[in-house]
Amino acid sequence: MAIIRESIDVDRRPEEVYQYVMDAPRMPEWQLSAVSAERLDEGPVGVGTQVRVSRHVGRRVMPMTMEVTEYDPPHSWTMRGIDGPVRAKVHGEVEPYDEGRRSHVTIDIDFEGHGMGKVLVPLVVRPQVRKELPRNEQLLKDRLEHTGE
Repeated sequence: MAIIRESIDVDRRPEEVYQYVMDAPRMPEWQLSAVSAERLDEGPVGVGTQVRVSRHVGRRVMPMTMEVTEYDPPHSWTMRGIDGPVRAKVHGEVEPYDEGRRSHVTIDIDFEGHGMGKVLVPLVVRPQVRKELPRNEQLLKDRLEHTGE
């Protein structure tokens, strides 16, 4: 199956967008399926940082652990699921434009199913994410542009 990709322009500097996106406890503010998110380690965010995220998947809430595998502020990041039946790989890019005053944000998501996840990914997860990702990016834009975060 193809990677799910969405992009949006945000009227904020790349550094501000990147910092907000990588602030794990804020995930539920702009990701509709995220119920909660917390860092599992301390110190600065970087490759190896782990985040425990609980998400609505269909009618269930499923906890999953994500690990940062690429960290290149304020340009790009990659996180991958390391446990659970549904393991996402999320890659994001923040590209500056308008002399660095604005950002073009692109998020790619792909999934790997394990056990019951092999059924959940095509039947539940991919359709849910195809609908949710554009809405998440709009929430990200609204949150950063209108609340001054």
